[in-house]
Amino acid sequence: MNFGGEKMEGIQHPIPRTVEEVFTDFKGRRAGLIKALTLEVEKFYQQCDPEKENLCLYGFPNETWEVNLPVEEVPPELPEPALGINFARDGMQEKDWLSLVAVHSDSWLLSVAFYFGARFGFGKSERRRLFQMINDLPTVFELVTGNVKQPKDHSGAHTNGSKSKSSGKASRQSESQPKGVKMSALPKEEDKSGEVEEEEEGGEEEGEEEEEDDEQGATLCGACGDNYGPDEFWICCDVCERWFHGKCVKITPAKAEHIKQYKCPSCSTKRARV
Repeated sequence: MNFGGEKMEGIQHPIPRTVEEVFTDFKGRRAGLIKALTLEVEKFYQQCDPEKENLCLYGFPNETWEVNLPVEEVPPELPEPALGINFARDGMQEKDWLSLVAVHSDSWLLSVAFYFGARFGFGKSERRRLFQMINDLPTVFELVTGNVKQPKDHSGAHTNGSKSKSSGKASRQSESQPKGVKMSALPKEEDKSGEVEEEEEGGEEEGEEEEEDDEQGATLCGACGDNYGPDEFWICCDVCERWFHGKCVKITPAKAEHIKQYKCPSCSTKRARV
């Protein structure tokens, strides 16, 4: 097993160099880990013998997995998965052990993805785009434990454009998103960018059946306490991170385009007192 070009069973895996290639690499490794911890869990369990040395669970870009000893090179070419997962196997319930391995697997997947980003000089916008693409997928832990939240399918909503506060360009997102929010994801789930975003026209059929279960239903306006409406403009305070109807704080989409950092009335009052 050579992680320089990453060989497994004689297969040479190309080194990803772009955001899209790193994301594809991430998805392949993730799929392999999910197989080990769900579909092929009996095989995985048997290979994690506590009597053996420190073992690691590796996921590979071709959606396969392997339990093996860590590489001997110091430092290794790629970040290493958690060591010694086999030692805890018989010390806890199987579901708890699998959940623990899943958490460490999620951490490893992120470290590998951002290792490639650092190695090939990804800038701030590229790193943000990579994380957003990754963050749209359920984690391995969520899948293993069955605690998967069902988001709307808005793949592609993050692949365009910069979210620079000074750009003044509004990007488009899926119809499931509130109109005019300052970021392209669910409120409070990703970092705010200070940019107004508009809902995408069309695509009405996609995700309509899941609308009632969408997480956004739990998001309340910090001023009036009501839920969002699909045709309403929302804005997020960059200080307290609460969301507000634009009409409640007297901010229009046109005004928001020119706001670099929005402070809600409450936070503005607090700063003034200080």
